[in-house]
Amino acid sequence: MLRNTSTSYGLVAIAIHWVMAITIFAMFALGIWMTDLTYYDRWYHDAPEIHKSIGMLLLLLLLFRLLWRLINERPALMGLWWEKFVALGVHRLHYLLMFTVMISGYLIPTAEGVGITIFDWFTIPATFTFDKQQADLIGTVHWAGAWAMMGLALLHAGAALKHHVIDKDITLLRMLGLSRKTKGETK
Repeated sequence: MLRNTSTSYGLVAIAIHWVMAITIFAMFALGIWMTDLTYYDRWYHDAPEIHKSIGMLLLLLLLFRLLWRLINERPALMGLWWEKFVALGVHRLHYLLMFTVMISGYLIPTAEGVGITIFDWFTIPATFTFDKQQADLIGTVHWAGAWAMMGLALLHAGAALKHHVIDKDITLLRMLGLSRKTKGETK
């Protein structure tokens, strides 16, 4: 099933979730690695171009993900009332951080008014220009947002494992596209 239901995630939501999660972790690692490159390193110019291209594709996927989320039913949250409250807050904070990191990632290289070429397929034009001090601030926001996103993702993964191992509910299984009967559940 492509679309979500009240009890399960559809294949589109599952695929987007995992593609973005894996790619964001890889982008974080690439970002950390490329900041240590020297001018004479073979990847000095290529790594940032790959990082920018993938980042912009992620931003487009994030926009689609948000649209898909708005036109789809959200499966019911599991757990106690406070766990549901925290889960909803974490989910919204994930979106905020992803947009913050990706938009700041767009603004950094376009600060001088030059667009971002995506793997030589097309160019996303620059919309604003910034002075060096503003560009440095945007870079700091990008860096801090990326670290915050990693911390939140680890918290999110820990909560999913807690639901699976301790609560023995299907929270994690539904995001894997699997299901199993739990106490009190009929399916």
